[in-house]
Amino acid sequence: MDIRRLVGLNLKIYRKAAGFSQEGLALECGLHRTYVSGVERGVRNPTVLVLAQLAEPLGIPASKLLEEPVDGE
Repeated sequence: MDIRRLVGLNLKIYRKAAGFSQEGLALECGLHRTYVSGVERGVRNPTVLVLAQLAEPLGIPASKLLEEPVDGE
């Protein structure tokens, strides 16, 4: 799987599990909602700093966004 698609899929899984909308997560991170949407769709190429910004309010290490999803997540 393309790494951008993998990051997007993981972000969506963790965002929903944490109960955030795209807009809510964006506000927590100081990003625009359309940027979060682009990351989730795999059309944006976030930097490691942005990955850390996204992971912090989700309560996960940024590295979780780069891992292959486990069945059931």
